[in-house]
Amino acid sequence: MARLRDRYEALLLDLDGTLYRGPVVIDGAPAALAEGVGAQRHVYVTNNASRSPQIVAEHLAELGFPAATDDVVTSAQAAARLLAEQLEPGATVLVVGTDDLAAEVDAVGLRPIRRFNGQAPAAVVQGHSPLTGWPDLAEAAYALRADALWIAANTDKTLPNERGLAPGNGSMVAALRTASGRDPIVAGKPFAPLMEDALRRAGTRSALVVGDRLDTDIEGANAVGLDSLLVLTGVSTLDELRDAPAELIPTFVADALDALNHPPVEFESSGDLAERLRRNPGRAVTVRASNSDIR
Repeated sequence: MARLRDRYEALLLDLDGTLYRGPVVIDGAPAALAEGVGAQRHVYVTNNASRSPQIVAEHLAELGFPAATDDVVTSAQAAARLLAEQLEPGATVLVVGTDDLAAEVDAVGLRPIRRFNGQAPAAVVQGHSPLTGWPDLAEAAYALRADALWIAANTDKTLPNERGLAPGNGSMVAALRTASGRDPIVAGKPFAPLMEDALRRAGTRSALVVGDRLDTDIEGANAVGLDSLLVLTGVSTLDELRDAPAELIPTFVADALDALNHPPVEFESSGDLAERLRRNPGRAVTVRASNSDIR
């Protein structure tokens, strides 16, 4: 029987909680991916807008994952593309986030700023930064109240690291929602812009989304009609999966990434999911029909 990964031409891989937690690599993850190097396209897809693709690729390589800059697709890139599609060249964009997010805005021909006096910027773009403070949020609130376009790189409520779950960009977005009475356009998972960018980079729609979050990775895969593998190494748990609505149900679930290198356990309509995983160590369990079957 074919390995799970052999069904697909590309893997669209989440990072935080799937390959590593903060600076710490998840045990066995580099070796699990290494079995497909050269035979399958690996695209690293991250909702974290705080780092450039080059920095992300360098970090991945340091942890043992072979990655080039062109293999990385970030929500900052997707957010910048959305801005460029809706604004005139040279328009000002207030950046709430890191300098790497500002660089992506500049790269699409727009002018990133941090503060303004007088005329409000055309847009606000918001991505994760551990240095975001009240003055940054206040400046963005003033712009949003003046009717600036608002694009959030992602709305992840939490960010996994080696200590646990820290506040994510979604927590900061929630503050601006309260202050402005508005909702942003979201570039990152689970919304389509980032996933479609990743598919263009992969050059194929025969792709499996691999991630640790039901509300971003799995919902994002379902939104664009892709199969998905939930790995239980990050945020989401089996208890959450049992109670999840249909749009958050993955095609497969596994304890770890090495399940890619083994045949999955075929679909069963009943039984305990935890018990099925326990009885089939190292293998993914099918929890619903694939999107390719549904289509």
